[in-house]
Amino acid sequence: MTSTLGRPRHATARIRLRVVHVLTGGTTAAVWLLLPATAHAPGHPVAAAPTVSTTVPARADTVPAGATPAGTTRTAVGFGAAEQDGSAVDLALPLVVAVAAVLAAGYGYVRRTRRVRTRTTPAPAPSAPPAPGTGGTERQAREALIRADDCVRASAEELSYVAEAEGGPAREALRAAEAELAAAFAIFGRWAEGVPEDAHARRQALVGVVGRCEEAGRRLDAEAAGLDRLRGPAGGPALGVAERRFRELTARAAAAQGTVTTLRERYGVRADRYTEVTLDRLVFATARLNEARRAVDSGADREAARQLRAAESAISQAGIQIDGVDRLADRLAEATALVPAALAAAEEDLAAAREQGAAPARADEVLAAVRETPRPYDPLDALRRITGAVRRPGEARAEVLHEAARLVAEAAVDEAADYIAVRRGAVGADARTLLAAARQALAATDRRAEHDAEADVLARRALESAEADVRAHPAPYADEPGHPAGLAGAVLGGVLLGEEPDGGPPVSFGGPATRDRLRLPRLP
Repeated sequence: MTSTLGRPRHATARIRLRVVHVLTGGTTAAVWLLLPATAHAPGHPVAAAPTVSTTVPARADTVPAGATPAGTTRTAVGFGAAEQDGSAVDLALPLVVAVAAVLAAGYGYVRRTRRVRTRTTPAPAPSAPPAPGTGGTERQAREALIRADDCVRASAEELSYVAEAEGGPAREALRAAEAELAAAFAIFGRWAEGVPEDAHARRQALVGVVGRCEEAGRRLDAEAAGLDRLRGPAGGPALGVAERRFRELTARAAAAQGTVTTLRERYGVRADRYTEVTLDRLVFATARLNEARRAVDSGADREAARQLRAAESAISQAGIQIDGVDRLADRLAEATALVPAALAAAEEDLAAAREQGAAPARADEVLAAVRETPRPYDPLDALRRITGAVRRPGEARAEVLHEAARLVAEAAVDEAADYIAVRRGAVGADARTLLAAARQALAATDRRAEHDAEADVLARRALESAEADVRAHPAPYADEPGHPAGLAGAVLGGVLLGEEPDGGPPVSFGGPATRDRLRLPRLP
């Protein structure tokens, strides 16, 4: 039979018996220690101390002169002697406190020991050690993603100046680096969404991101020297290729400016930032190409290579912006033609859904608002509203609605990609990760409406995040006198590393270990 606490009654009896023994022994010891003090208390007669006479025989050869030859009688005084009275009384109170403390501690120890031994309910599990923090690892992962993405982008830019039939090993290394980077972005994207949930697994995921990025950099570093040998000195064909591409883009830039004006008037779409960046990079490239030509003429091959590489990167970014204007104009025209058909298909889809009792909320209002939108209006935004109003996950829809959703998603992804490409010196890991996820959703082979909608949302979030990064980023070189035109934009765009007063070295093909190999020698 057990008590309500789960302890046998005979165990309780044994505990009580042990406590009685401890208390009895402690009390006896206290009385023994305090007895002399109470005997000598004021008002009581002092008894004579007992004496003990002990005769110790002495050796004749060791007895000093004048001592008793036969032996010595020593008198031992008992603890009741008068000279002991003060010290015994002074020790009384501390001894009482000490004995009481020992008894209480002993009683508590016995109770705890017996309770643990006779426990019938499971003891609480020991708390797990604190999970390792991920703050430092997260920062490393973000920095690794930014660095690897910059290396891949710069390597692709430089490879664009190499003939398609050449640079096989470098192109293979770039494809491998792109695959590693895509995997790193996917892992980091899942981590940002809370997957996995376990703290240790989350930290390992970040470690995996860093490892993937480092592998991407190693792949590019391994082929950097080979690409330099393939391209040869800056005074060879490389400078001529850059100059020819520069002249072509200069001619297209004037037409792009006219296209931007047309888009604003016809659709109310402002695309001025495309041409603003184009002009900034072309101005920068003009100065760098001139410096490269002078360096070639003077025989300064390394300086020529440094100036040429900076010009190539700026020309590539100007080309991205001009291509973006032309692509946007084509998509706006296509969207304009799709709006009537998409509206009709959406209304049919909505009528069918209404018969099934599954009509999306407020779909009628959205479609009516699109029809009543005054001109000029953005047809891509109109398609986004139409397809979103009648979207029903898992339900079949008209082909024209699929086409409209795909067009909207592609436009959003390209807009975010163009923005980040020419401002990567300020864009953080979040915007890049969102862009990578948007591209992955857009590349889905099953062409489900959910994928197009997801790509559109992710791309717009990437653009918003990148714009916030650029607004928060300081503008080095912008307000300092004496710097050449376009220098601030080149640093913002990642054309230059921005680590030196002149903007630093241009970013070349390669990983973190080789991308800055055109850095000027440091003075002692």
